[in-house]
Amino acid sequence: MADDRDHVKFVPGVLDRSSRFYVAGHRGLVGSAIWRRLESEGFTDLIGRTSAELDLKDRDAVFAFFEEAKPRYVVLAAAKVGGILANSTFPVDFLSDNLRIQVNVLDAALKCGVERLLFLGSSCIYPRLAPQPIREDTLLTGHLEPTNDAYAIAKIAGILQIQAVRRQYGLSWISAMPTNLYGPGDNFSPKGSHVLPALIRRYDEAAQSGAATVTNWGTGTPRREFLHVDDMAAACLHLMEHYDGPEQVNVGTGSDVTIREIAETIARVVGFTGETLWDSEKPDGTPQKLLDVSKLADAGWTAQIGLEEGLVSTVQWYRDHVSSIRQ
Repeated sequence: MADDRDHVKFVPGVLDRSSRFYVAGHRGLVGSAIWRRLESEGFTDLIGRTSAELDLKDRDAVFAFFEEAKPRYVVLAAAKVGGILANSTFPVDFLSDNLRIQVNVLDAALKCGVERLLFLGSSCIYPRLAPQPIREDTLLTGHLEPTNDAYAIAKIAGILQIQAVRRQYGLSWISAMPTNLYGPGDNFSPKGSHVLPALIRRYDEAAQSGAATVTNWGTGTPRREFLHVDDMAAACLHLMEHYDGPEQVNVGTGSDVTIREIAETIARVVGFTGETLWDSEKPDGTPQKLLDVSKLADAGWTAQIGLEEGLVSTVQWYRDHVSSIRQ
């Protein structure tokens, strides 16, 4: 959904490593990976605030923070996120919390004159039955997936706000829409996690306990694309330095697997040798969600971390942190 009213005059280039860079959500899955990437790339003035230190839903507090910190660059990676169960059970929370977080941060960044900002959304913004692979211009061309429509609407509003800022104020802000992410720092909570970390926890616990079976939701037939969060972080910095435009950019690998295939791979990685059962009375969600990553490739970036390689390191991280991760 490009906007021909966009008149931003900006030539992307290398970001100043000494300038102040605020990562909103720097303790989350994506934000922590972006923080690690920026550190490794030599950024020396990174700032972040935990939710206890700064509630992004508190407008006055957010404006006060920006007035004091005055960041030059911002990545908005803070959001309330969850899987099918959480989204279906708490749609008001996912809509209200994310709208407030986005509006507060983007409005405060605008007032502060942030030069370069990257807003992160989700591939769930696209129509449930969008042609595969999903192109950026299919946004708002069909009905959303009902199990996460409230979250999707919030993220769509964020994209529109980025485009509006570009049109009205001429700031070179951009949006990126990642596919399903996984990796160190993920949410492995049984009630709040996405499909891949939920499967890792389920199969690892079964392997450790010697369980004979594992039962998963749905039929196992939906196809999903998975991107390691360290690849996502690399893509974010690359886009901030090499892309400018009003249309959101898909970030993914360009290939997908069935949920059944990912379950089999995880079972193998964790050492589970029992039987996998499927509860077909539970919802599958979107039948397929594969992103067209042509725009990202045109900007000069492709994913580097293979799925099994990424799963091995993620399982190891989970095992190393199982006593302290969110329950």
